[in-house]
Amino acid sequence: MAKQQTAPDGTNRAKLYQLALFPLNNGATNVYFVLILSYVAQFGSSVLKLGIFASLMVTVMRVFDAITDPIIGALMDRTSTKIGKFRPFMIIGSVIMAISVIALYCLTPLIPESVMWLRYVAFVVVYAIWVIGYTFQTSVTRAGQTVLTNDPQQRPLFTIFNTIGSMLGMGLMQFLIPLVKGNFDIKNELGEVITSGYARPELYRIITPIGIAVSVLLTILAIIGIAEKDCPKYYGIGGSQEKVKFSEYADIIRSNKPMQRLMVAGAGCKLALAIATNTTVLLALYGIVMGNYNSLYLPMMVLGYVFAVPFFLLSVRTSQKQGQKASLTRYVSVALICYVGVLALLILSNNQNPALMLSFPFNGGGAINLYTVLFILFFGVGYGAYYATADMPIPMVADCSDYETFRSGKYIPGIMGTLFSLVDKLVSSLAQTLVAFLFLLFAGLSELPTDATPYSGGIKIAVIVMFCVIPMLAWAATLWAMKGYSLTGARMREIQAVNNARKAGIAQGMSLEEAMEKWKSAEDVEKE
Repeated sequence: MAKQQTAPDGTNRAKLYQLALFPLNNGATNVYFVLILSYVAQFGSSVLKLGIFASLMVTVMRVFDAITDPIIGALMDRTSTKIGKFRPFMIIGSVIMAISVIALYCLTPLIPESVMWLRYVAFVVVYAIWVIGYTFQTSVTRAGQTVLTNDPQQRPLFTIFNTIGSMLGMGLMQFLIPLVKGNFDIKNELGEVITSGYARPELYRIITPIGIAVSVLLTILAIIGIAEKDCPKYYGIGGSQEKVKFSEYADIIRSNKPMQRLMVAGAGCKLALAIATNTTVLLALYGIVMGNYNSLYLPMMVLGYVFAVPFFLLSVRTSQKQGQKASLTRYVSVALICYVGVLALLILSNNQNPALMLSFPFNGGGAINLYTVLFILFFGVGYGAYYATADMPIPMVADCSDYETFRSGKYIPGIMGTLFSLVDKLVSSLAQTLVAFLFLLFAGLSELPTDATPYSGGIKIAVIVMFCVIPMLAWAATLWAMKGYSLTGARMREIQAVNNARKAGIAQGMSLEEAMEKWKSAEDVEKE
């Protein structure tokens, strides 16, 4: 890893601790991705008794989140304070989310059922405030990469550190919440769950302060990671803030073809992840279809992470050698192929036949059978491949931002990152509504299922569609989008060389227009 931050050729490099710490910002926000986006529909439906309205509001608020993205992105591009461009948004976002999640999970259940209308109003208002804070902080993850490093060898490392950060935030909450939930399950004499812990407000009063503490810690570490780079010296090629009119944004996205393709790919990856890892879908898979949520969920989650580790290393190596496009395409293809096997196994599953169900030799389970071995292999490799690529579009946004600087001379990381996330969130906003709708369509459920919901063929069909079919369609869309994506590894090296030459020329007194005219291609740089 390079010790100097600016190489003789003008390449901006990060120190190891900066590469490791700044991506923890994504881990900080992913704590809330689990705490809110994975559980708020269950909370609203089971605790506040809002029924399917809670699932509908998850979609509405996700759309609201998407709409606020470009607004906050434009604000970020115009921001310049004593503590930089990005850190104020991290701090404000973290504070807003902490306060609003306390109000949502700890205070709204105190509203009596006799004033049910107030529960609806409080749920919507507090949720909307949380969304604004979430947008403030998540916007920084994509935009801040542009000042961290533009080294083609370093930028792919952002993916692996970002995933580590995500696992510290999201993974910790995904592991911890089901454990806490088990302590609040109400069971009958046979040990069967009759009231799920997810339907009890006490659970949310415990997981809320834990989530906030983890998120705040990760935010502080991320601020340390970007502190030295969050200054005008690293803003674009001119070292100054580019003022872009709102009317210009449409032309920017229309002209930036790679960003258009990346939006489709990113939305596909996020939709696949959001639905296949949805709490209710996994609860229905392991708790209803396979019959033992408490015994199966955590082992399968751990197995998925174990399988993901080698794919993280492989994807980074592929990105460094061949570019991030090649890496994303290769490992999404692996996931798609493996999930054909997962789909076949779920179709064959039979809750009346132990040989055709997942089984582990602990916590009341039976011996491992052939079905379990095959499921672990297909699911593990497929999950590992797509989990390693789920966040890969994030550092690719930085490539598209650098391409925009190369194309137009404008440094607008805020709007580039949030335009990407706008489409990302609009598509992934369908996740929770699709979950609720498909359970209603196939199983006739007016409320989200819990592990106390009895098995039915309709629930099995809904689980197969959401756990396999929709992610597979999303990955197919990703592969189609990447086919025409032009920012290969070789192309990005050319773009960075031109941008570095222009930046050096401007530092020596040239105007932006003169630098743009003098250096148009890698050949022009080589002539120098």
